[in-house]
Amino acid sequence: MADPIIIAVPKGRILEEALPLLEKAGIVPEAAFADPDSRALRFATNRADISLIRVRAFDVATFVAHGAAQLGLVGSDVLMEFDYSEIYAPVDLDIGHCRVSVAEPVAMAAGDDPREWSHVRVATKYPHLTKRHFEARGVQAECVKLNGAMEIAPVLGLAGRIVDLVSSGRTLKENGLVEVEVIAQVSTRLIVNRAAFKTRAAIIGPLVEAFRRAVEVRDAA
Repeated sequence: MADPIIIAVPKGRILEEALPLLEKAGIVPEAAFADPDSRALRFATNRADISLIRVRAFDVATFVAHGAAQLGLVGSDVLMEFDYSEIYAPVDLDIGHCRVSVAEPVAMAAGDDPREWSHVRVATKYPHLTKRHFEARGVQAECVKLNGAMEIAPVLGLAGRIVDLVSSGRTLKENGLVEVEVIAQVSTRLIVNRAAFKTRAAIIGPLVEAFRRAVEVRDAA
């Protein structure tokens, strides 16, 4: 019997929205998968030929690009940052909506106009996405790579601005920051390893279609 198809799913906010879609696509994980206290990383499903791994959002794309997982659910922000040629993203799952934005302290924003920037120093976990965005506008971007706690960077003088994911904006507000520019709208995508899509088309093709139908059924309800 061939090895099971592995689907990489991110921990955190996307997981809750993804579970109903997985079920609509005919994939029901074992109970431990939805348990935030579980330390397991790999989980069985109702299908012997499919298993799930639960990893950090930024790692989903890496697992799929390198073929350790054949499919994954990941935000378009991650795809824009890594831009892996080995990944195909056939379905927008229309969940996990947020945006990648530039934010700065409220006092700075009061007299600031992003259209006049020529050089910016930003703290971000998206250095490649950020540099591409600003280069397209003719702005020189100096990126300080952080993996978290971005909002504290301006307060401590590490960088005047940040580029980060924004959903409600509450975290920015609580840290004295305000959005001044939206770089990209974000939603979660189904991604597939291109090589696996060719070599295991008999199982991956129907899976992709199952996710596409799941989105259509949900949106029609």
